[in-house]
Parts: sequence; structure tokens; C-alpha cells
Amino acid sequence: MAATTVNSQTVTRQDLAEAVYREIGLSRSESSTLVEAVIDHIGDALVKGEHVKMAGFGTFSLRDKKERIGRNPKTGEEVPITSRRVLVFKPSQVLRERVDSALSPKS
Repeated sequence: MAATTVNSQTVTRQDLAEAVYREIGLSRSESSTLVEAVIDHIGDALVKGEHVKMAGFGTFSLRDKKERIGRNPKTGEEVPITSRRVLVFKPSQVLRERVDSALSPKS
């Protein structure tokens, strides 16, 4: 896949399908179907509460956050924040290093 410059665009499902089409050689419709199937599988696993680990990329998981007291930044008023479950992504060390090296200034 071609590298994109920082903040130049958002990678969409269609972009991923196009990359599969170019790199793998599946038809455009097969590439789109494959991307949709992968995204659906990841979503289904997360809905079931499973962790999704992608070697060299990172881990998607759910984390339970406890109820706590927050503060309205405008008024300073204390506001209760209810407990909830949040989706978190932890990038792999490989991905971190790749992004860091791409973002570091070239000498």
C-alpha cells in the first residue's frame, strides 16, 4: 500500500478495498467483500467481549470504567460520570516504531 502523508486524508473502507485489489489481485467486488467481512468479524468479536489481536498492528479490547466524579470545565460544577464500557486500541511496538520513524524529522 502507498504511504500517505500525515493529515492529508482519511483511509476509508473503499481505500482498503482498492489496496486489496491492487496488491492481491482480487476483483474490486471481491476486494470490497473481503474488507467488509474482516471489519464485520472484528466488530462481532468485540460485541462478544473478545479481544482482537493483530500481530504487528495492535489489540482492540473493551475496558470497563468505574463511575466517577467529573467537572464541567465551563462552570466548575461537579458532575457524576456513570460507569461504562469503552473500546480501546493499543498499538503494537512494531506499529509504534513505524509511525514514530515516519513522523520523526529527517536529518
